[in-house]
Amino acid sequence: MSKSETLVLYDTFKEHMQRLADVKNAIALLEWDQETYMPAGGAQFRGQQLTTLADLAHRMSTRDEFGQLMEKLLDCADLPELERKNVELTYEDYQKKRKYPADLVKALTRTYNTCFMAWIQARRENRFAIFAPELEKMIALKQREAETLGYPAQPYDALLDQHERGLTTATLEQIFLELKTQIISLLSWIQQRPQPSDACLHAFADKQQQWDFGIYLLQSIGFDFQTGRQDLSVHPFTTSFNPHDVRVTTRIHENQLSTLIWSCIHEGGHALYEQGLPVEQYGLPAGKASSLVIHESQSRLWENCIGRSLPFWTYHYPELQKRIPIPFREIDLVDFYKAINLVKPSLIRTEADELTYHLHILIRYEIEKKLINEKLPVKELPELWNALYADMLGVQVPDDLHGILQDIHWCHGSLGYFPTYTLGSLLAAQWWQQLQHDIADLDETLARGHTRPVLDWLRSHIHCYGSLYTADELCLRVTGKPLQVEAFLDYAREKFTRLYA
Repeated sequence: MSKSETLVLYDTFKEHMQRLADVKNAIALLEWDQETYMPAGGAQFRGQQLTTLADLAHRMSTRDEFGQLMEKLLDCADLPELERKNVELTYEDYQKKRKYPADLVKALTRTYNTCFMAWIQARRENRFAIFAPELEKMIALKQREAETLGYPAQPYDALLDQHERGLTTATLEQIFLELKTQIISLLSWIQQRPQPSDACLHAFADKQQQWDFGIYLLQSIGFDFQTGRQDLSVHPFTTSFNPHDVRVTTRIHENQLSTLIWSCIHEGGHALYEQGLPVEQYGLPAGKASSLVIHESQSRLWENCIGRSLPFWTYHYPELQKRIPIPFREIDLVDFYKAINLVKPSLIRTEADELTYHLHILIRYEIEKKLINEKLPVKELPELWNALYADMLGVQVPDDLHGILQDIHWCHGSLGYFPTYTLGSLLAAQWWQQLQHDIADLDETLARGHTRPVLDWLRSHIHCYGSLYTADELCLRVTGKPLQVEAFLDYAREKFTRLYA
């Protein structure tokens, strides 16, 4: 086959991939609307619309002709390296999707819709029993999905692989055992030290003042409001339809400013990644986010390594004092810094400190394994949840709203997602080490309010590669080491030993 014929074939492949991306992004837009502005009465038809589009996307993804086109391209010796990688990754995904029967695709989409609405109602009434019947259907579908896909050792492996290629339970067991042991040891030491006060973060702060400060924070880290926007939702999230249209959401509690601050910076980190993906590779693997581990490494880097650092607030704290003078004008910078880094076991994952946060993840990980591998009955979830919180974090769960109903992920069918938060945090610590090595005077740069050097580094080392590499491959490429626990533990020990000395 001539080079010109190869290019024609690749252009056909690219056109199909971009049309498929259009359909998937239409689905994403409907889902974003569902979680932000859609009236409750629209749920039934929204479910129907999403199911129709999901079925269309599945058929476009699994056509015989599409597979044959990719096979021809993979036989072309003159196909350039980047184009070959796009085809190889798509063909791998094609083979997985071909395993799905059409009824499973439709059922997953329909159940996501009804599950989400049941979760909203259950939270409103603080009753897990409202959510349980729909969640049972979703878990049964995820069990079926795992069997459909196949797995190396345990059914849960199939779901982990959806969020990070090649990730298995066996890998997580090794990482989580070491991490849990070290975190509990450090936590025990911290709890014996004098504790700072975080009362300032629980003082009243007007919703509009908080909203405006959230916009300020997003702008300060480089979020482009010409190609993105922020809205409110029950559970903060980020979605992207292309690098020029990236949406984030936040939530506001008038007596908990920290919710607004950390959701804005966390989701902002996700959004910066999406805004930095190569526009010319739209719809192709090279233009998509690599995985949820890489994605969470971006959000956790901005949220914790930068957003909870003293240099970052050296510049931005005076702005907070100006915008929300009560109580912050009476609180000095160092006390504020200690307050935002208070380590204290708590009930809510999204509001946890960066150390005990991982115990929240371990709890969900243990529950998900039991749901998928051992077929734990859904009705037993609250009891198991509450017992694990008492055991791992030493806190008593008062009700369903502050316990089993706090996360949106299971109603989406996103089992296997939670471990990526912890793996992303480990990876963020490795990025942070490398950033400190590569950018001279990084602390001084951040203390002057300059975050652009960090964003430029991320764009040139991570964002530009799309999904061409797994988390391990990209980590090795950027830092010279595979993803590991040591960098995070070094970072945590140094930071909290200094804070609590």
